[in-house]
Amino acid sequence: MVRGIAIVATLDTKGPEVRFLATEIHSRGHPPVVVDVSLQPHHERIPAASDGLLLREEVARRAGVDPDALPRMPRAEAIEAMGRGAGSILLELWNAERISGVLGIGGNQGTALASLAMRHLPLGTPRLIVSTVASGNLRPYLQHHDIAVLFPLADLTGGPNRVTLPILRRAAAAICAMVESASPVPRGDSPAIAITALGNTHPVVSETIRLLKERGMEPVVLHASGACGAAMEELVEAGMFAGVLDLTPHELLGEVFGEDIYTPTRAGRLLGGAGRVPRVVAPGGLEFFVFGPQESIPARFRGRPTHMHNPFNANVRATREEMAILGEEVARRLNKSGGRSAFLLPLRGWTVVAGPGGPLYDPEGNRAFAQGLRAHLAPEVRLVEVDAELNDPKCAALAVALLEDLMQH
Repeated sequence: MVRGIAIVATLDTKGPEVRFLATEIHSRGHPPVVVDVSLQPHHERIPAASDGLLLREEVARRAGVDPDALPRMPRAEAIEAMGRGAGSILLELWNAERISGVLGIGGNQGTALASLAMRHLPLGTPRLIVSTVASGNLRPYLQHHDIAVLFPLADLTGGPNRVTLPILRRAAAAICAMVESASPVPRGDSPAIAITALGNTHPVVSETIRLLKERGMEPVVLHASGACGAAMEELVEAGMFAGVLDLTPHELLGEVFGEDIYTPTRAGRLLGGAGRVPRVVAPGGLEFFVFGPQESIPARFRGRPTHMHNPFNANVRATREEMAILGEEVARRLNKSGGRSAFLLPLRGWTVVAGPGGPLYDPEGNRAFAQGLRAHLAPEVRLVEVDAELNDPKCAALAVALLEDLMQH
């Protein structure tokens, strides 16, 4: 049996576009399955080429909501419910091998509905949203999931036209190609090791990658940008990694203090797989907040030492008080590891811009962090201090050796 491709859309406003996409997908040999997430009742006909239609009433009931109540509910609550119901249906269809991918379309509301639903599916599922808000901030929609987005230029209203028709056709072709090229997430014989990184910790990360490969391990580097760190914690919990080298836990600043643009998309940095998956943590990137262009820096952070990483990325030094709080919080989280974690503390600086001679270097702030960490770290969590900068190859070797020892016990 050929597995279908689900189309998640509001038929009450996107009926002509859905019919077009269903026909395009069907013409490429994939049965389309329409999941209607409309909030309002309607009389849109079932797309002729569709292999099935999940009615809005069925989607609402799956979320435990009376379909007749949807129009009277607060909009955000209704959207959350329909996204949850559609997600439950998609996961059921996926597990039953009835679908092999999902295509969503919409504006702000449709993008929210499609992304909420798609987030129920596992890593590697082909997922694409044609979204009129693609040029905006999609982090709240996509969070840390591997969902592709295509911008249609014009609004998706009134049926395909000279602007949107070729883009919708490409979207149908894209999801079909994604499905046809999909393969299971590979699980090789070599143990996979997660490594967190920023440009400012690239030297130590590069050396760590080399050392791991020498030992027959597979390094998987995750950019400490909020979404990647959150994805890593989820993958750790799912058993993807044999160990973690959390050399750049920068996102913890956003989780503890807020406002940082790399705040994790889910809470729980340093806690994934606690007690099961060995983890070595270093303080890379904990010394500074990250914001967008200079004018986007919040008022309370202005006047602090600041480094423009590029025209669209500002690094602002954390205060000594904030560093002390971070030290305590890191200790508190690592204490939950059951002794399967270690902290590597370089004493000469932790990143390129916040090391000796760097624009954000503040040894007193680093000492405040270290004091908070030492005072609250449980005895079973190893603390290894080294008289070097984090980007020194010596730290890479120590981090790998610590992880290997934790993996053997």
